[in-house]
Amino acid sequence: MAGGKYAKKWLWRWRGNPLRRRNDIVEAWIVPAVWTVFVVGGTIAGLVTDHAADEVFARQRAERQAVRAVLLEDVPVNVTAVRGKADRRMTSVRWTASDGSARTGRTMVDIGLEAGSRVTVWQDGQGRLTAAPRSSTEAAVHSGFLGVTAAAGIAGLVFGAGAVARWRLDRRRVDEWGREWDQVGPRWSHRTS
Repeated sequence: MAGGKYAKKWLWRWRGNPLRRRNDIVEAWIVPAVWTVFVVGGTIAGLVTDHAADEVFARQRAERQAVRAVLLEDVPVNVTAVRGKADRRMTSVRWTASDGSARTGRTMVDIGLEAGSRVTVWQDGQGRLTAAPRSSTEAAVHSGFLGVTAAAGIAGLVFGAGAVARWRLDRRRVDEWGREWDQVGPRWSHRTS
């Protein structure tokens, strides 16, 4: 019994009602439209973003390779750390690219190493130094996070647009009530003496 009352209350905008206005009907359709776009659009945006990010990470894992490099300078323990990375520091290294050419560049290495030490660095397909690719587990977590972020972004846009539309309908309703009161009000304020 209580469920029937709730359904009647919830569906009042679609029922025939002499007080129902066109704005009420528009607002009644805005709410389910917003939720539908949120569910469908958010799901699609999340899945597409997740899939795209996963492909990028897979491509990075396929094209990046670990190579052995030689430190060109000492990395003492007492040096200033780079942005919270207390155990790593930027320094120069030399390595042999996949085409056989000798390359030199700068990368992050552990502190406390001496010049001539061998370290592992990562290079891209062109032989340039790059960051290590994410593992498949890290990539899955990061892709999922990006997908959820995309869905949340869609949700913000959709709910924001719905709120603006409902606000404009409320403003229109208030203006209509004002115009109607201007017509009816003088008849009600008639005083008898």
